[in-house]
Amino acid sequence: MDVSSCVRPLLPIALCAAALLSGCNERQGTGPRGSTGVVLTYWPAPNPQEILLADTLVRLWNRLHPEILVEMQPIPVSISTEEVLLAAIAGKTTPDVCSNIWPGALHDYTQAGGLVRLDAFPDFDSVMSLRTPRELLERFRVADGHFYEVPWKTNPLMMFYNRRLFQEAGVEGVPSTYGGYLAAAEKVVTHRYQGGTPEVWMGDRDVRPIWWQRLFDFYPFYIAASGGRTLMSGGRPSFGDSSAAGVFAFFRACYGRKYFPRTYFQGGDPFLLEKKATHFSGPWEVAAIRKFAPQMDFAVAPVPVPDDHRGPVYTYGDYKDISIFSTTTHPKEAWEFVKFLVTAEHDLLLLRICDQIPVRGDLLENPLFAEYFRENPAMTEFARQAVYTRGMDDAPDLKEIFDAIAQEYESCAVYGRVGAAEAIRDAVGRTNLIVEWNR
Repeated sequence: MDVSSCVRPLLPIALCAAALLSGCNERQGTGPRGSTGVVLTYWPAPNPQEILLADTLVRLWNRLHPEILVEMQPIPVSISTEEVLLAAIAGKTTPDVCSNIWPGALHDYTQAGGLVRLDAFPDFDSVMSLRTPRELLERFRVADGHFYEVPWKTNPLMMFYNRRLFQEAGVEGVPSTYGGYLAAAEKVVTHRYQGGTPEVWMGDRDVRPIWWQRLFDFYPFYIAASGGRTLMSGGRPSFGDSSAAGVFAFFRACYGRKYFPRTYFQGGDPFLLEKKATHFSGPWEVAAIRKFAPQMDFAVAPVPVPDDHRGPVYTYGDYKDISIFSTTTHPKEAWEFVKFLVTAEHDLLLLRICDQIPVRGDLLENPLFAEYFRENPAMTEFARQAVYTRGMDDAPDLKEIFDAIAQEYESCAVYGRVGAAEAIRDAVGRTNLIVEWNR
């Protein structure tokens, strides 16, 4: 998985990196050079599947639109896509179109004046209404009231579970609540216990206080527990509630009762090796299982919620979206290309090539996608979950805020040094200081 990083637009660093990027457009990519017509530059994510998808779509576009040629170049490799794009904005070397926009960095891009306002195009609303449910689309409207990204794909965080390990331990059904999960964990762990150490764990999470690791435990679980809320409201932290404390308490129980290890597995992915019964991940995991553990009997379910939870279960969507950069000299043509990328036929290619979920409202009703989901039943669960997802707040300093949460997660959940309510209170306090400091 390409985990995004939210970085602040520090101008001196960005300008230095921009100098390195100034030759990017000279690198080889898909698309003919020497054209006397319009030529657009398109940056997809640099992973093999998305490069293949981009290459396929660009070649098709260029055959159909010889007067508006597109040249594809994967985003230059760096520590993160966000650093590359911020540097390119500072140096005015951005592409016309990019399809690897992480919403958590959008605030930095728009504050730097780097993106085109998409709802300025007359057909924006009609195009979006055919693809994305309105309630979900509104989550992408930024503080100034406008849209700067087209929601493209989502990777809902869900719970994978090993059916065989559950059955062997006598776990009946799929645990959907904290209480049910902990009860199942007790059976799984004690069923295979030898020499003081479980042979099979219920699950695990990276115990290091790294900010983006909390996108796989605290954040999706908080969104689920709170009924779909995110961290911020009106520029201030709004996660100082019982839902957040409950998430910390749940993970504290997982570590404290030795259902999760406080260390790292050696010698491969423990879920693929069938050394743990559950795994919190996105749809990319389906392809990994298909390739490395085809014998595994697994299924997918929403992440557990508090025992008294009512209503649908939301989760973190891990979105990547499409934007047009303000350096473009052909905004109308770039918009036409963006619309081409998100047609239903090309969303099917996104599914087939990348195993990632398009941000569409008709995935399970449109007959165009029916064969794919028949062939890939696990992906059906991600398609169902997709409409119940949340992204990132339109706020600066998200990396620092998640850093604060990660520090408290380690102290409370992993090592049990402080209580859950106190840890959340401290995380909110640190978040308020971050907000004030960076105003």
